Amino acid sequence: MKKNIIYILFISITLYACSDFLEQEPGEQISIEEQLSNKNGILAALNGIYRDIEDILSSRHAIYADVQGGNITFTPSTVTNLVEIPTVIENSYNFSDLEDESNYADYYAAFYDIINQGNILLFYLPEFTFLTSEEQQQLEAELLTIRAFAHYQLSIHYAQNYNFTSDASHLGIVYNTAPLTIGEDFPSRLTMSETYDHLKSDLNEALELYTENQSLAGPVYSYFNTNTTKALYARIALQMNDWETAFSMSDAVIKTSGISLTSKENYITEWEAEEISVSEVILEFSAPRTTEGQVSSSISEHFIYNSSNNYGRYVASGDLANLYDNGDIRKDMFLEVSIPTNTNNILTNEPYYFTKKFQGNPGTPFIRLSEIYLIRAEANARLEQLNSALTDLNTIRERANLAALTDTSNILEDIFTERRKELAFEGHLLFDLIRFKKDVTRNLGCISTVCGLTYPSNNYILPIPSSSTDFNENIIQNEGY
Repeated sequence: MKKNIIYILFISITLYACSDFLEQEPGEQISIEEQLSNKNGILAALNGIYRDIEDILSSRHAIYADVQGGNITFTPSTVTNLVEIPTVIENSYNFSDLEDESNYADYYAAFYDIINQGNILLFYLPEFTFLTSEEQQQLEAELLTIRAFAHYQLSIHYAQNYNFTSDASHLGIVYNTAPLTIGEDFPSRLTMSETYDHLKSDLNEALELYTENQSLAGPVYSYFNTNTTKALYARIALQMNDWETAFSMSDAVIKTSGISLTSKENYITEWEAEEISVSEVILEFSAPRTTEGQVSSSISEHFIYNSSNNYGRYVASGDLANLYDNGDIRKDMFLEVSIPTNTNNILTNEPYYFTKKFQGNPGTPFIRLSEIYLIRAEANARLEQLNSALTDLNTIRERANLAALTDTSNILEDIFTERRKELAFEGHLLFDLIRFKKDVTRNLGCISTVCGLTYPSNNYILPIPSSSTDFNENIIQNEGY
């Protein structure tokens, strides 16, 4: 993970990563009181949190849900021409992740670090008398949303889906609402029902607090505000089977955000544009830039194709590529490239399908209006408002140049399929499979020792890293690990 000075400042009282701070030279340590003694320090701290979020989401975690669910397979090595599982995800891809050597241990630690950073700012908030009351209010709203966002990300990776038990009484996650001190605080996991109650509480409070002025300068879609928080809330509510809230929040975003769907004519060209956000983006975490203004890293590193000896590791699986009908404009969202591939010591040119979604130096898109339409469609379908659900589904289908559907008898399956096609490579598939209680079926391009997984399974979620279970005696490990 990239480090910045704000991240280091907070490490000293962060629950999960004290070693980095201890390794710093004494002269580099700055007290929290000094850092938070003026407005510039506060804004730098907040900016550091957003940068840390982008850093996590643009790293290999960006491919997790798609590679696990079956949308993604791998390119051959430029050295050996062999198609092999990247070492950094080998255990998780094989559904055999390990508590002691989890491929995503840093994901767990990093999000709890972010939570603790936000909680520290919230703890000191009453002392920020150099901020106006409106500035304090906006800062509190953003921090509460960040706290909910981070806990939600942890919940979908480390706790079984909300409807895993009929009353969501199974284990959720640790939900921290105050700063934690190493060696003194040992929180326990809540139930999934309690986890969602905390998520709702933070989001509802944030929505009451937001002002018209954002804390940091930059594009409005790069930070949490009323609009982006409602979009996030819609996604969380959908995943938590709260269909009424999923509908109300998605409906509000569609009707009041001022954002329109990218047109059919501009769909591909907007995705292909370098460093420019797609017009229907609601929330995108901006790529970091150098002092000269150049993008220093981007989610594109996983998916990019530059030349025959310079390309990313992750491409569309045959399972995904075959979903698109002829005439679907999203079929043209793939860059088909022939690459020499070593199969049984025979070198042949094989086709690989790179997504065009991330071929420039983009930020990390997190929510688009297309998803919000599909959330409203699913929420309506679950609430038996089938005609309304069909209208939203057809809005996305017709934009893709597909004929409108008229039959609602299989509406939920149609929505699921449309989500898979529209939101491919954007981190949804595994969580959609889990919400729909579907099996994982990976066929074309699967090189795992386990290409299928039957729902329910312990392996739909990750093990809590031993660095946390060893440190906190109150943490209960997930079943099967």
